[in-house]
Amino acid sequence: MRHTPIAAALAAVLMTASAAAHADAPTGTMLSGKTFIDFSNLDQTRNGSDTANAGTGLDVKRFYLIIEHKFDDFWSAGLTTDINYTSSNGGTRLFVKKAWVQANISNDFKLRAGADDMPWIPFVESLYSLRYVENTLIDRLKYGTSSDWGLHAFGSGDNLWNYNVAVVNGAGYKNPSRSDSVDVESRFGMTPLPGLTFAVGGYRGELGKDTANLPSGSTRTANRLDFIAAYVNPHLRIGTEYFHQHNWNNVLTTGPKDSADGYSIWGQYTFAPDYSVFARYDHANPSKDIDPQLKDTYYNAGVEWNARKGVRLAAVLKHEKLADAANTTRSNEIGVWAEIAF
Repeated sequence: MRHTPIAAALAAVLMTASAAAHADAPTGTMLSGKTFIDFSNLDQTRNGSDTANAGTGLDVKRFYLIIEHKFDDFWSAGLTTDINYTSSNGGTRLFVKKAWVQANISNDFKLRAGADDMPWIPFVESLYSLRYVENTLIDRLKYGTSSDWGLHAFGSGDNLWNYNVAVVNGAGYKNPSRSDSVDVESRFGMTPLPGLTFAVGGYRGELGKDTANLPSGSTRTANRLDFIAAYVNPHLRIGTEYFHQHNWNNVLTTGPKDSADGYSIWGQYTFAPDYSVFARYDHANPSKDIDPQLKDTYYNAGVEWNARKGVRLAAVLKHEKLADAANTTRSNEIGVWAEIAF
């Protein structure tokens, strides 16, 4: 059984925890929430004809309810629920986004067991800061997940370096089922100067598709390599992200191999205490082997207003074109996006 290393690692942490002295440490519970809402008009065509997604509507794309409890300086736990409704499919869904128990061994090494942030997507979101307007590159193209079930080790030192390693089931937080092996995602970052960040990351695994009842050789390994460089200060955010992946949507050997790559460039400038302008450009080759002519081009631009603490509003224009030799899908969207946090 390839799950044995996870069980052994978890047992080692529990033994370490039992030896820690934490009877007099402060405790407490924190309740918070965050929701993403937009009201927009989407003009979307495929080969010149309107799609079913075109139209005007209100979307509550995410509503996170977050509970975190600190038992003492060593032990803590957290739960994040994820509720979303979209007018395009008319359905409301509830998921457990995160559910973890943490052992705080040191600033250099913390360990969480359960569903928690993956090393790459949430890290990029923290630098980008406009997740409520649009998913970051890997998330938007569905070449990764923001949370998964497993063991998550992370830490940082002297504000100069940070790391995160996750050994997970591989199917994402919406699907906690087991597979015959585990997947690994990792990230290492450096901050050589205040505000300047460089990071490299990667993913390797079968994305939860190698179930134990499949014959040998039924799956191939998916992998992804990531880079980001960003500079962030109170008035300016600029960054660029790059990825290259193999077989993310082609893990099962019933289909051919494929690969993809792409990049994202973004910036945000605060020109007044509560106002900023921002723009972003993405380009990707989603099928370099099967359909090498397929290209995805995306951009957005807008103005953000921090209406009050916990309330951010943005007027945004978005455009996306997905095209190859046979088909072209164009999307133009304009509207107001909001993040409300408490």
